Amino acid sequence: MADMSPESVLVVTESVPEGTPVSEMTDSVSTDEVPSSAVIPGGIGSLEDVAGELTTTTLYPGEQLVEGRFASPEELEDPMKVDAPEGFHEITVQLPTTRVIGGHLTPGDTVGFFVSASDPQETQLTLQKVLVTRVDGGVTEGVDDEGVETTTPAADTLMVTLAVEASDARLVAHAAEFHGVWLSLEPESGPEVESGSAEVQDVLR
Repeated sequence: MADMSPESVLVVTESVPEGTPVSEMTDSVSTDEVPSSAVIPGGIGSLEDVAGELTTTTLYPGEQLVEGRFASPEELEDPMKVDAPEGFHEITVQLPTTRVIGGHLTPGDTVGFFVSASDPQETQLTLQKVLVTRVDGGVTEGVDDEGVETTTPAADTLMVTLAVEASDARLVAHAAEFHGVWLSLEPESGPEVESGSAEVQDVLR
């Protein structure tokens, strides 16, 4: 070993689940000496190097600890989720992209909740300024490995989670089950209106 330029590394001795705080890993790792050629780039020599962070994947006995396996709690927060106000219900509706602003919807947006009934044939703005807490399947933007901005089109259907009061959750569930639902992008600062229902005679004049 002396002829192999040994280096000290931290090695996992017991499995560590994903999401484990570094402060709870003391008994699951130990220092070991390995040939310099076997040292993985980005390895850490002390848990202090990643203090305050969490594991981003399960760690298994025998593997060396590297910086890439850890992240701060802020980095692990779901970018596609925002918290609902205290006491609110979160309820999900599945809608075609054409009924969700073409998929251009993100958590934190507020929307108008329109309901269309077939008997009688009418549509009304049932809820206003509803907070969106999660969107699955919407348009996403990012940056590729070469630093070029990219846009991924929306899926054919979106799963949109809304934060509503208990009384309104019943309306959302009923509308999604028995009627047609449309969402409009409605800024939280926009004016509230009492528009009433739109019926056949209102459209076909």
